[in-house]
Amino acid sequence: MEARERGSMSSSIGNSAELEGNLTLSDRLKVFKGSTFDPEAYVTSKCQRMNEKETRHLSSYLVELKKASAEEMRKSVYANYAAFIRTSKEISALEGQLLSMRNLLSAQAALVHGLADGVHISSLWADDADDLRDEDLYDMENKQLSKIETWVVEFFDRLEVLLAEKRVDESMAALEEGRRMALEAHEKRTLSPNTLLSLNNAIREKRQELADQLAEAISQPSRRGGELRSAVLALKKLGDGSRAHTLLLRSYERRLQANIQSLRASNTSYGVAFASALSQLVFSTIAQAASDSHAVVGEDPAYSSELVTWAVKQAESFALLLKRHTLASSAAAGSLRVTAECIKLCASHCSSLESRGLALSPVFLKHFRPGVEQALTGNLKRIEQSSAALAASDDWSLSYTPTGSRASSTTPIAPHLKLSISAQRFNSMVQEFLEDAGPLDEALQLDGIALDGVLQVFNSYVDLLINALPASAENEENPVQRIVKIAETESQQTALLVNALLLADELIPRSASKILPQGTSQSTPRRGSSDSRQNRPEQREWKKKLHKSVDRLRDSFCRQHALELIFTEEGEVRLSSEIYILMDETTEEPEWFPSPIFQELFAKLTRIAAIVSDMFVGRERFATILLMRLTETVILWISDDQSFWEEMETGDKPLGPLGLQQFYLDMEFVMIFASQGRYLSRNLHQVIKNIIARAIEAVSATGVDPYSTLPEEDWFAEVAQIAIKMLMGKGNFGGHAERDVTSPSVSSAKSYTSN
Repeated sequence: MEARERGSMSSSIGNSAELEGNLTLSDRLKVFKGSTFDPEAYVTSKCQRMNEKETRHLSSYLVELKKASAEEMRKSVYANYAAFIRTSKEISALEGQLLSMRNLLSAQAALVHGLADGVHISSLWADDADDLRDEDLYDMENKQLSKIETWVVEFFDRLEVLLAEKRVDESMAALEEGRRMALEAHEKRTLSPNTLLSLNNAIREKRQELADQLAEAISQPSRRGGELRSAVLALKKLGDGSRAHTLLLRSYERRLQANIQSLRASNTSYGVAFASALSQLVFSTIAQAASDSHAVVGEDPAYSSELVTWAVKQAESFALLLKRHTLASSAAAGSLRVTAECIKLCASHCSSLESRGLALSPVFLKHFRPGVEQALTGNLKRIEQSSAALAASDDWSLSYTPTGSRASSTTPIAPHLKLSISAQRFNSMVQEFLEDAGPLDEALQLDGIALDGVLQVFNSYVDLLINALPASAENEENPVQRIVKIAETESQQTALLVNALLLADELIPRSASKILPQGTSQSTPRRGSSDSRQNRPEQREWKKKLHKSVDRLRDSFCRQHALELIFTEEGEVRLSSEIYILMDETTEEPEWFPSPIFQELFAKLTRIAAIVSDMFVGRERFATILLMRLTETVILWISDDQSFWEEMETGDKPLGPLGLQQFYLDMEFVMIFASQGRYLSRNLHQVIKNIIARAIEAVSATGVDPYSTLPEEDWFAEVAQIAIKMLMGKGNFGGHAERDVTSPSVSSAKSYTSN
């Protein structure tokens, strides 16, 4: 029962991944938006029967949902900043109009009440005319009005003095006193409506005068720090918070522009030092403005949105200035180091501002990414050009990488690794490129552009290595444009393979680990661990692409050496069917030995095997595959050459018994020495079996029983072994020359060809 409940709970939690993949964020948040949503009940329903693993799973899902919600809100705010600010200002203006309308209505109401009271008092006075003389009433009113007028006159005289002396705090206290007196007079009806209206209008005018005075003070460049904040706060208390906040930001903007002008005037160059000073100036000003904004107006959404809009504007101006004076020139020159330093500075400052609610990274992503991509392209082009220039003079001899360079000091080559001069320089340039591109890839989210660029320049370098093969030189349509030195000897040609293999298998991936998400334990992944795991197949695919370029070079190497065996220098075919067809036209018994072309194949493979054993230390598998592919290239050419088989099967002089025996011996010879060298692949073995069977069928088609003429299978193996020993200088074939090579063994031949 408990297992069933846990399975059900795991299933419900597992659905969170399905929701995350198939539902929009709004749909996933619906359950939390309902009016009947009960957090405690929700948690209880999810966690009542959950074990620790399921609880962690649910917690992880809720955290991811929270992050996604925050990101969605941030994007929504960015997308609607302009409209939000415009609406906020319109609301503020509307509030002011409503306040004026309310004051006007209050004045009108007071006037109506005053008129009504006057009518009522007049009627009472008419009834008591005998008890109160008109002269006494007039004297009483004049006396009362005289006291109020005296206070009003003194009040405005005092306020005029305070405003003239710019005593802000006392002026605000006086205005507050006047407001209270007007309110008290309205409640107690000690002032006539006209007088009360005049008093309110006068107070409003003085309040506006003080507000203008504060606005002018805020706009003064000399007003800074506490004085600036006090003036802004006072203006906000006067009921003009929107204006106060706008003036505060304008004050910082003017100050920032003045400081930037001074900085530009004092700098003759616009390198990393200028970028550092400029970024420090801009971001410190934005941080201070954000601090003052929070201190004065708090976290009001309207003011926060205006602050963000203002900060984005300043960041865009800074980005354009830095791009025009620093990044553009460095990008054009392909100087990735300057660009990387500038981006790193901006990323650091943006990170410090995120705690204040200012996410400015998208601004720099928009403005810097094109320039960074241009710098990456320029740097990659420089690597290609430098590699091509070095390949033109490379003697293709291997040596250890000298120490002292920036690349070798950061990522030294292992003692057992040797490269030619051009490969050493290519490796150091790629290392430097990836060191500089790492911060750029992380800050600007380049989505693998740097790695794709490395793959591109590596493919170009492999093309240079392919062009260094002699066969490529012969097939080159325009030799004048070749800028690579030809590898003449087999050792030099094998060195080309060493260069490509070591770069693709170890050196470039080691350098690329600096920008891969889980490349080093010291680097922090840009995404969650689940994303890092998801990226691993992509990284493996990228490494496979590197090895595909190595395979291209290996195939070109094998094709060249195969063609050297199959064709003469004049282009004539050496490995033709005539070798075997003409054997049956002789009357003399042939001396059974592998054909010369297969003797040369054995000698070539033996030499290359000795070379690769010295050069491919620790990479014997690649050396084995190289020998295997070279052997397969020759045998597959025989298998696929239609003219070869047409002459043997349907030609005027088809293949005879002696030619079949020689062909059988050659194929057995190849299998024996490939097996002894441990590079006989299953594919090669099967292909050899197939072509032997095809040759036997060709002889059978002529009406001759091939099994009656072929010797025993052990004979072929013994002759092949003797030939190998002789070719290696370890044996003498003379003692076996008298062997009865014509002894048939039908069963052995049939058993071989039927496998």
